[in-house]
Amino acid sequence: MDFTKKMLRDDALKGKTIIVTGGGSGLGKAMTKYFMELGANVAITSRNLEKLQNTAKELENETGGKCFAVQCDVRHYEQVENMRDEVLKEFGSVDVLLNNAAGNFISPTERLSTNAFDTIIDIVLKGSKNCTMALGKHWIDTKQKDKTVLNIVTTYAWTGSAYVVPSATAKAGVLAMTRSLAVEWAKYGIRFNAIAPGPFPTKGAWDRLLPGDLKDKFDLAKKVPLKRVGEHQELANLAAYLVSDFSAYVNGEVITIDGGEWLKGAGQFNLLEAIPEEMWDQLEAMIKSKKGS
Repeated sequence: MDFTKKMLRDDALKGKTIIVTGGGSGLGKAMTKYFMELGANVAITSRNLEKLQNTAKELENETGGKCFAVQCDVRHYEQVENMRDEVLKEFGSVDVLLNNAAGNFISPTERLSTNAFDTIIDIVLKGSKNCTMALGKHWIDTKQKDKTVLNIVTTYAWTGSAYVVPSATAKAGVLAMTRSLAVEWAKYGIRFNAIAPGPFPTKGAWDRLLPGDLKDKFDLAKKVPLKRVGEHQELANLAAYLVSDFSAYVNGEVITIDGGEWLKGAGQFNLLEAIPEEMWDQLEAMIKSKKGS
């Protein structure tokens, strides 16, 4: 089966303008490309304007669509408002906000400085809040309906996770905001949903999280019941559906796409898969002998 196949039909997003934060590379870039292939105009934002411009040019050449690069540090509300206004000037309207910008450290929490902790909170939680408020207030004030906010969270947003505590804390906040505003702002015609991806390795992010030969020793696929990591197109397919009109009745949901990874980690006895077949035979024989005694 080819997991890189595209799901939605041509022009499924035609006429929509989408803002993708952190859209210059990795999963943000993959989702942006698919949105453009489906007919959307896309604005990509991050702090690195040169990378954004290179990505925009590359994707326009590949798709024939329109990609607008806007420099913005989502941690600062005034920059977010300026980014929103530049996109409105370029495209006239915005239909979808995809809060994808993120940061993470893998570290024992006691080794983190308060500044490092704050950096992740500011990018992930405060950044998502800033973009949501800037776009949401604009849509509400101008009485625009049929708008969508899609947030990228993670499965440990609801379980928590050691060694990525700032990210878990921030993503949990984003998930709570997603579900809360899905109810509160539905009356304004604004939908909120979230995606919780499992391992979808990207060179930049995974090189930072697992430097050196760590990523070779830490085989992500082994933690996934399906025994593989995700393809970027699979995530792009799901994101495109959730920002399209086909999902108009989906609101306040978080959809997990992780091959069953978090469920495997959550089960108390899931590690028993490491037991060899012969040992199961011995265990079964022991259990039967006890029943007979």
